[in-house]
Amino acid sequence: MSTAAKTAIFPASGGLGGSTSKHLLDNLAATEIVLIARNPQKISQNWIDAGIETRYADYDKEDSLKNVFVGVKHLNLISYASIEHEHRFEVHKLAIDEAIRNGVSHITYSSLAFGGDGNTASLAYVMQAHLDTETYLAKLASTNLDFSYTIVRQGLYAESFPLYTAFFDLKDPSGQICIPHDGKGPGIAWAKQDELGEATAKIIAETTNKGRKSLYINRTILLSGPRDWSLEASVEVLATAAGVSTKIKEVTKEEYAAQPSINGASGYGSGEAGIQWATAFDAIRAGEACVARSTLGDLLGREPEAFDVTILKMAVTSN
Repeated sequence: MSTAAKTAIFPASGGLGGSTSKHLLDNLAATEIVLIARNPQKISQNWIDAGIETRYADYDKEDSLKNVFVGVKHLNLISYASIEHEHRFEVHKLAIDEAIRNGVSHITYSSLAFGGDGNTASLAYVMQAHLDTETYLAKLASTNLDFSYTIVRQGLYAESFPLYTAFFDLKDPSGQICIPHDGKGPGIAWAKQDELGEATAKIIAETTNKGRKSLYINRTILLSGPRDWSLEASVEVLATAAGVSTKIKEVTKEEYAAQPSINGASGYGSGEAGIQWATAFDAIRAGEACVARSTLGDLLGREPEAFDVTILKMAVTSN
């Protein structure tokens, strides 16, 4: 391993991690970047040929985190892929502690947009580990003047619409979407995943280059789309893209979780997990996901791609 000060992303081979990695190459030299992943062999060979360093680590294998952050000064920590609360926070904490022990002085944490751009509470079960992680980072920075953080609350991905529509399938659409919500009222300020990665990469690069003079030091940044789409309006877009007539039917959390489409969704279904996930609809109803800000567009230097445009592109690609 090189001991030169570098910027790392962990985990780097998932959707958001891969997008952020791609765009970080537009902002930093490849030789300044370390990509850490459970499956580093999935990282583009072109990136490796350009000079990016790859390392192996797995949230669920504690020994793999020891010394993996050596030589890294700025870490983009992306959350553990689960909706779970306690274990998810514990592995985040372990990675943070190891990073600081290895000399990391700044962590940009990719959180989630439930709770808007600063609320410290959320009705969504999926947000609880994020809130604990945000609080832990702030506590560390308050007691260690050599450490700082940036929290990036990532807008809900347009591409993740199945999670909020009982796993509606553009290829095999249903005429009814059964969720514990009537579709009206506050909705979601959808954002395209790749644009979130692009904006996050710019935040990372600016913080790396400007150090403690950056505007992002010890702050929470919300990256959300410029418009609030109600779930009803979102479903209308999905119906148009799929070429069918589709409506929302409001059901109880228990009825929602009992659906085959939910029980078949790894990590989001199977009884209690389905009911836990359904709390996301409580958060949406309370307006936690509808907060629209211009920050994403400001960082991109253009208007973010609209939800309906992203979905129509997905529909064309899926055919």
